[in-house]
Amino acid sequence: MFSERIDFSHEANLSIDELVRRAELLLPETDLSILRKCYEFAERMHINHKRSSGEAYIIHPLNVASTLVKLKMDLDSIMAGLLHDTVEDCDVSPEEISKLFGQNVAQIVVGCTKISKIKFKTKEESQAENFRKMVVAMAQDLRVIIVKLADRMHNMRTLQYVSKEKQTAKAQETLDIYVPLASRLGINSVKADLEDLCLRYIHPDVYYRLAEKIAMKKRERESYIEETISLIEEKMLEYSVQGEVTGRPKHFYSIFKKMQQRGVDFDEIQDLLAFRILINNITECYKVLGIIHSAFTPVPGRFKDYIAIPKVNNYQSLHTTVIGPKAERIEIQIRTFEMHEVAERGVAAHWKYKERNKSDAVNKLKWVEELMEFNQSAQNSSEFMDAVKNDLDVGGVFIFTPTGDVKELRYGATPLDFAYAVHTEVGNKTVGAKVNGKMVPLKYRLKSGDTVEILTSKTQTPSKDWLKICKTSRAISKIKQYLMKIERDEHRARGEDLLDKALKKFETSIKHLEKKHEFKAVLEKYHYKTLEELFVNIGSNHLPIKDILVAIPSVNLTENDEFDFKVEEKDLDSFYKSVAKTARKSTSKDNAVIVDGLDDIVVKMGRCCNPIPGDPITGIITRGRGITVHTIGCTRIADMDKARNLHVEWNKHYTFAHPVNIKVTTHDKPGILSKISKSINNAGINIRSAIARSMPDQKGSFIFEIEVKDYSELLKTISSIEQMEEVISVSRA
Repeated sequence: MFSERIDFSHEANLSIDELVRRAELLLPETDLSILRKCYEFAERMHINHKRSSGEAYIIHPLNVASTLVKLKMDLDSIMAGLLHDTVEDCDVSPEEISKLFGQNVAQIVVGCTKISKIKFKTKEESQAENFRKMVVAMAQDLRVIIVKLADRMHNMRTLQYVSKEKQTAKAQETLDIYVPLASRLGINSVKADLEDLCLRYIHPDVYYRLAEKIAMKKRERESYIEETISLIEEKMLEYSVQGEVTGRPKHFYSIFKKMQQRGVDFDEIQDLLAFRILINNITECYKVLGIIHSAFTPVPGRFKDYIAIPKVNNYQSLHTTVIGPKAERIEIQIRTFEMHEVAERGVAAHWKYKERNKSDAVNKLKWVEELMEFNQSAQNSSEFMDAVKNDLDVGGVFIFTPTGDVKELRYGATPLDFAYAVHTEVGNKTVGAKVNGKMVPLKYRLKSGDTVEILTSKTQTPSKDWLKICKTSRAISKIKQYLMKIERDEHRARGEDLLDKALKKFETSIKHLEKKHEFKAVLEKYHYKTLEELFVNIGSNHLPIKDILVAIPSVNLTENDEFDFKVEEKDLDSFYKSVAKTARKSTSKDNAVIVDGLDDIVVKMGRCCNPIPGDPITGIITRGRGITVHTIGCTRIADMDKARNLHVEWNKHYTFAHPVNIKVTTHDKPGILSKISKSINNAGINIRSAIARSMPDQKGSFIFEIEVKDYSELLKTISSIEQMEEVISVSRA
């Protein structure tokens, strides 16, 4: 028995009668007369339109609607499939669609409508903005993207009628955007078909060579599949397990990916066949797995349990690769019938079941909400699309929390990505991470099965460097949101200060004018809702001070009057100086440094250079985050505005230890880590963490985070380690 995929082939002779007949099988108790009205309206609107093939245009929406029936979508989606091009191509208003066919149908159609009337500088910019709009519509109603996928499926099926240039462009766009979306929504039937169609147009030589080679062995392959199915069914019967066993060659694109990943030709790919066993319940899934592993030799490392730990798109199945008859490698998937329905149709399958299941499915797709969050912080559509493309791939790593919960992250994800997957505040306060009980750097690449513990600090805040570490759109979005808030706070404070200084020249102030409600005219003129918004735009140089003064009724200034406003824009250092004068010198033994100014403000050490007593230091004013202390030679502060520098000095009364990293390179010998640790401990120095690794040239590399009171104690520690004969070098990291 051969496994049949859902057939999404182009049907040139499809009629509304046949579409209604199929819809009746799907929705037996539904009045489908409105579906005919929908068709008649669409046919009338497209009466003068032709497709590139020369066919009447209505055949396209008919095929799109048929695809939605095959995916077992609801009536609103099927109607939207018939109408999806009417708003864009036929000048039909969304209000007319809503009046005739309902608000839900209109919302889906509008969500599917392209923004082709807007002019963009490049095709890439147009594609990116179109995609961004599509994601926003998808967040409002997931059916939008399912209708878009059905639309793209039929367009790809009839791509032979357009130019080669358009074929390649459409296929690449489909592979970049629509295939990952289908995968993330769990609609594997659509994903597989689209991948094969993309391969056909992007790499036609590979596609037709694969088709030829697979066709050459068709009879032999079918015989092997029948033999294997009979053997599996016989083994299942022995244990009184009933189910459906099917088999078929893997689709072309999956074979192509294996050839690329392994760097081999088609003839060297062994596991070309996939078998599927469908049974009634989860208990029998594991029973059948035992039967398969007792009948065939399993290939080590090729078993995956997606039932216990489902994929992020709700896909569930057991996967195993075994040595089948004639020593051939075969992949076997074991799942229940309901799991198979979800695997083939993904989120679309949930519209077939009860309302509560549909809601549950939508709620599980939290990644849509994460896309919307990233949409708020992305600077442009191209940045948004690039991030989403990277984040859509379902294939990822499964990471455990210390309590045993599982988080699925994309390949290449780091502990920082994991921290933000747990909670935004956990991410923002992250200072370190332990993977499987060992300290690792935040840029460490996580692997499936890792257990991650995040270390946090109340004083920690995100930095721009984190954007280079993170791989997931959620983490990047949260970091950008925080940085944007800090930047906004700085602009607000600067804008308020600049405006206040300008008003003093007219012997007035912000507070005085606010009491007289004179800012109302300014806010109305520039369409700002609050004074804070006004300050932000002044501080970010988006709004000149003079324009504001002209708009204030009691300030006697006209647009023609000359007034030197340059001082407000260039004299930023005066702001920092005025801030510094508002504080007192602190000599508390609880502070590591004495700050010349700045009362009641957070002081922290720069993590880039980790200054310790004895290092020459400087303070950098970071409004919104206090003062950060750096070493004088720190590369991070080289390009900073000198006006932000503040005199600081080490507090001699401060007796607490400071963290500092040292790097030790040694000859790779057994027990060397223990010897170095003992040497450090004998010097009375506490080791906070240690990272060790072997180098290819028979050398060992160690990073120790230790705690010292000052620079002289650090030098003594380094000196004691250097005396060991196995040690090659010791340096501050």
